[in-house]
Amino acid sequence: MAVDYTVIVVYLAGMLAMGWWGMRRARSKSEFLVAGRRLGPAMYSGTMAAIVLGGASTIGGVGLGYQYGLSGAWMVFTIGLGLLALSVFFSARIARLRVYTVSEMLDLRYGGGRAGIVSGVVMWAYTLMLAVTSTIAYATIFDVLFDMDRTLAIVLGGSIVVAYSTLGGMWSITLTDMVQFVVKTVGVLLLLLPIAVVKAGGFGAMRDELPTSYFDPLGIGGETIFTYVLIYTFGMLIGQDIWQRVFTARSDRTAKWGGTVAGSYCLAYALAGAVIGTAAKVLYPSLTSADDAFATIVKDELPVGVRGLVLAAALAAVMSTSSGALIACATVANNDIWARLRGGRGGNAGAESGDEVRDNRLFILVMGIAVIGTAVALNNVVEALTVAYNLLVGGLLVPILGGLLWKRGTVHGALASVVVGGGSVIALMAAYGILANEPVYYGLSASLAAYVAVSLATPPTDAAVLAAWRERLAGHAPELTEHQLRTATTSP
Repeated sequence: MAVDYTVIVVYLAGMLAMGWWGMRRARSKSEFLVAGRRLGPAMYSGTMAAIVLGGASTIGGVGLGYQYGLSGAWMVFTIGLGLLALSVFFSARIARLRVYTVSEMLDLRYGGGRAGIVSGVVMWAYTLMLAVTSTIAYATIFDVLFDMDRTLAIVLGGSIVVAYSTLGGMWSITLTDMVQFVVKTVGVLLLLLPIAVVKAGGFGAMRDELPTSYFDPLGIGGETIFTYVLIYTFGMLIGQDIWQRVFTARSDRTAKWGGTVAGSYCLAYALAGAVIGTAAKVLYPSLTSADDAFATIVKDELPVGVRGLVLAAALAAVMSTSSGALIACATVANNDIWARLRGGRGGNAGAESGDEVRDNRLFILVMGIAVIGTAVALNNVVEALTVAYNLLVGGLLVPILGGLLWKRGTVHGALASVVVGGGSVIALMAAYGILANEPVYYGLSASLAAYVAVSLATPPTDAAVLAAWRERLAGHAPELTEHQLRTATTSP
């Protein structure tokens, strides 16, 4: 294992070096939070694919393949579909807005700032739990690598991510994500996939050994697939962690076509994980937990060196999602919650001073410590992630997409949608159970009904607000400073 350990240590040291290099480039708020809005197609595609394909997509995707066969690809497949839908239909408009958060978009669209405040709290809770669940995954990987205590593994893995994210912000995360994208591609698609199939005897032997349901594209169940679409496909459309990457594109064309490439990559990654899991079922038919399939096949079937690279790929998957969620959480906490609570500086943030970089860096550090502490204390990862996505989709999907697609939507309709949808999801999770499908089904329906009914019952959005909104959607308006944004979103 010495060679494998060396591969992992070199990889982790490289992540910290990237953080230090990124710190030298992050001189302004724009550079720190959205990489200066100047990523080209290649780097944009790689980093976007890296953030959406985390530990759940890698370790969890293989586990679903072990449990259900090829239809286990549906979870990651719906993530890819969501990224494709975002890229084709919405990313160009999102990129032209030139904001930093989803809540700022809501402020611009509806006016008044009230929708942004409420949505900021919901989005912060979502990004926090996403970062926590990603951080917990370090325990599994470091346990395989070093037989390490759970708490120590979480602190070690989390501290590395917090360190490079705090140092260089989005530039550091972008650079590390590109490395992680390459490592995942080589480790999972080019090495683990073919080796697993060969070790299982090829596709013919796999068909002979397993039930026919393992090769049924819908074997996982129609209701499960529909729930994945609601949670993951729609979740991709509105998450701050995803939008913040869209904001890094240097043009709306880059956002559209680069995201389309990343979404297509996700579809291939989904199928690869399911096939690896199916091969693992042939090799190890009696594993206690399906989520052990990835670690087991890596430990037992891969040669020295290759094993280290594939485990580094799993670590890369976790780190990319964790760092993306962390900077999103800190950005929302600082720009959407703390700045509003303190009433803003009242100065012009357009100068993008070192103070702004310092403040955002401090928030990443504080949120990172909170994430590590919560991850150490939390046990049920699946329930935490389900709560996060249910609140995100049930509370924010309708007002965000409604704002982009329906000009009659109002700030009162948006607020009602967030409150009714989010409240319904919480109440239904208490009634049906956190992992039930009903909360997101009924919560989303209630959110839509409240949005439409209240919007139609209240005065239309002020014409000046809508005119300014259309200017920004068309890309004709310059990027607003923090002070200008507060002023522009104050209702007359």
